[in-house]
Parts: sequence; C-alpha cells; structure tokens
Amino acid sequence: SGCSMGKDMLNTPTKKVEEYLDSYQKLDDNVLNDLDTLIEDTDYTVEQQARYREIMKKHYSNLSYEIKDEAIDGDNATVDVEIEVTDYSSIMSEEIDEKKYLDEKGEYDPSKYFDYQLSRLEKADEKVKYTITFNLTKENDNWVIDNLDNKSMEKIHGIYIQ
Repeated sequence: SGCSMGKDMLNTPTKKVEEYLDSYQKLDDNVLNDLDTLIEDTDYTVEQQARYREIMKKHYSNLSYEIKDEAIDGDNATVDVEIEVTDYSSIMSEEIDEKKYLDEKGEYDPSKYFDYQLSRLEKADEKVKYTITFNLTKENDNWVIDNLDNKSMEKIHGIYIQ
C-alpha cells in the first residue's frame, strides 16, 4: 500500500489548487492557450495583442499565493487561498477621455487609447492581495476544481475592482 499512499498525498484539494496556481506561474500550455483565446476577443491590433500577452505572462509568473485553509465535507471541499498579484484594476477601470485619443480626422481612435493603456500596464508594479475560495468536487476518487466565477478570475488577472 506504500505506492497508493504517495498518490493519495497528491490527490488532496490543497494539492489540486497548488497545481492550478503553479500552472500560471510556470506559464503552462493550458494557461497560455486560455490567454490567447482571451486576447483574440479584444479589439487590440496584432502588435497590441503581443504586448498584452507579454504583460500577462510576466503577471502570471510573478503571481504568488499562500494556502490559508482547507475544508473537506464528503465529496466537496473548499480551499481558501490568499494570492498576491500586480494590481491592474485602476488602469483597466479608468474612465476614457475620448478627446485625448483622436485620429487625424479628429475622431476617437481606440487603438491610441489601447497603446496608452498597455504602456501603463507594462509599468504597473503595485501589488494587491485577494482571497479566493476554490470549490472542489470529488469525481472518481479525484479532486477536481469547480469552474471559477468571474470575480475569482478577475482576482487572478489583477483586474478585480473591490
């Protein structure tokens, strides 16, 4: 039974959450694919998409976390985590003064605003701590993280507005 004990040590709610957050820090393929999908849905130019991808890769690799609590109730569990990320919330929620970002014809050019926004994101260095509660369900003797809500994803991305 020595072998199965080692496997069971990896199959805890806390371990699953650690693996999940570590995948951001290590920029694993799933994380980067999700990031690419997210970027494709933006109005950024190709160059801006590349800049944003680099900003988020740096953001993810600098994410840090601390497991605060784990509670198991049958086939359900919660893991409370305090994460620390770069704080992008004020930049992303800023009111846009369209008069500052006009093209040659005097019309608002979102691309000019995005360049400004990206330059601010590149320089951002303030950190913020959030608490996220991960919910997990046991399926076939394996703990699986339930889909995160938008609020939790915004916290991981550093754009949550309190």
